[in-house]
Amino acid sequence: MLGSWAEGVHAMSTVGIRRETKSPWERRVAIVPELAGKLVQAGHTVLVERSERRVFPEADYAAQGCQLVDELPACDVVFGVKEIPSELLQERATHLFFAHVIKGQAYNMPMLQALLDKGATLLDYERITDADGRRLVFFGKYAGLAGMIDGLWALGQRLQHEGLESNPFLAIQPSHVYAGLDEALEAVKTLGEWIAKHGVPAPLHPLIVGVTGTGNVAQGVQEVLAQLPTQEVAAADLAATAAEAKNDKVVYRVTFSEPDLVRPKDPAASFELQEYYEHPERYEGVFSDYQPHLSMLLNCIYWTERYPRLVRKDQLGQLTRCKVIGDISCDVEGSIEPTVLATEPGDPCYTYDPERDAPRMGFSGDGPVICAVDILPAELPRDASLGFSAALEPFVEAIAACDASGTLEASGLPPEIARSCVAWRGELTPDYAYLAQHLQT
Repeated sequence: MLGSWAEGVHAMSTVGIRRETKSPWERRVAIVPELAGKLVQAGHTVLVERSERRVFPEADYAAQGCQLVDELPACDVVFGVKEIPSELLQERATHLFFAHVIKGQAYNMPMLQALLDKGATLLDYERITDADGRRLVFFGKYAGLAGMIDGLWALGQRLQHEGLESNPFLAIQPSHVYAGLDEALEAVKTLGEWIAKHGVPAPLHPLIVGVTGTGNVAQGVQEVLAQLPTQEVAAADLAATAAEAKNDKVVYRVTFSEPDLVRPKDPAASFELQEYYEHPERYEGVFSDYQPHLSMLLNCIYWTERYPRLVRKDQLGQLTRCKVIGDISCDVEGSIEPTVLATEPGDPCYTYDPERDAPRMGFSGDGPVICAVDILPAELPRDASLGFSAALEPFVEAIAACDASGTLEASGLPPEIARSCVAWRGELTPDYAYLAQHLQT
């Protein structure tokens, strides 16, 4: 970890904070005004591209000594949040954003190639990790918070569509409607008090919420659920709870970790977490055992095609009780295969039509409603930006002051940031050299 800013290297640079352009819903920033002011105080020039959507007013940046510009001129370092269009990447500059390239995502390979062609550097927030590979800078918790709030809202809408015109979940709004996280959690707490007094609607009893994963995203989900009267249920007891639960004044909560989701294909073998990570082909999914008993599913797991799916398209018929799937991970046709479309906050939900292999937007149709917003933290833009910026702060001065004229090793970047360097001065770094094969396809 870095020392105090006063102890750092103070090579002066021009730092740009870009205007987000990927979605009209995107209001987040990586560098909040207070952190931008610390860069100014350290001697850097901070340019802020004007934006009417940004959650922090331009005046807040100006008050910290930043310069407002209509378009970013040449900068040494450019901070963004989402992907930067190829034409807006700056030659030889260092760019920080969520690049979504490390899986070889085809839709972002032209952008990566443009960055290489411009001799630029890419530091991917997703890859800022400690020595053990744990991510240090992320929005994940806020995805979980927003995703669970939106899931409760979607549950109310689906129940209303099914004829429960006055159900308590209608009191919940989508996350982006609230002034901030505190207001949203207060609304959920009020819902919880209603359930504790009156119980869940009879057609919904027992209300069983399944959460897959235990990481940062799942922690956000659990923080929302904590505002409700909940009773934890082990995965092994799920079927019995669904059949026998008497108390309708609680929400039953089950958290699924890896040993609950898969089993060794070899009947004589036992589950070993590290083996599963390294050899997932030796395991098969068992989540179908739990599907008939869930009322809601919040999916928070990291997934690649090497791992078994949680829900396949041909298994939707098993989710007979499930009203809502909040696919917070939002891997299109990934761990939740019926997630065939990533949505935006203004129109977030659909059901999957298996005959057309297409989404039916809204709350009608067979099967559960799927909420698959891929920019969930943007629904809590101020809270998410403050949390993200605080996590990034220990590294910002070193990034701004780094020497980009030579090698990565001689740049002065701390190891946590060096590990996030996908490309240095127009060349893929050794850890990401595998992306060359994706650029050629």
